[in-house]
Amino acid sequence: MAHQITEACSGCTACARLCPVFAIAGERGQRHAINPKRCVDCGVCARVCAKDAIQTAGGRIPPRVPRKEWPKPSVARAECSACQMCVEACTPGALSISLPKERGDLRVFAELSAPAKCVGCGLCAEVCPLRIIKMEGGTAA
Repeated sequence: MAHQITEACSGCTACARLCPVFAIAGERGQRHAINPKRCVDCGVCARVCAKDAIQTAGGRIPPRVPRKEWPKPSVARAECSACQMCVEACTPGALSISLPKERGDLRVFAELSAPAKCVGCGLCAEVCPLRIIKMEGGTAA
């Protein structure tokens, strides 16, 4: 079930700018809307909404959460196959495949290479076929 935007929306665009699946649209200064077919219920929109205008499918208004408290992915490096599925799913570009440590090194893995870009959506953990990415810290919406 998709999150929804209430009448309290001021059209600031914060939610639309950070939505990792581009499910939110609207003009600045006008109420935005969430496309329920695209929404993955990650809660990023609710974490950034200064107007408490986002509600869950159950009608709950999640609290705004400071960015430093957002969850971040933790990859079990020894188990990672470097398939890049998480990297491709990460639209903000926070994940990448590590570089080899030295010539001939084949042990590469996914890593959070740009933590400031991570929105804590958890899509990387969802698409990981080995289930070795865990979202840690922060608060989920």
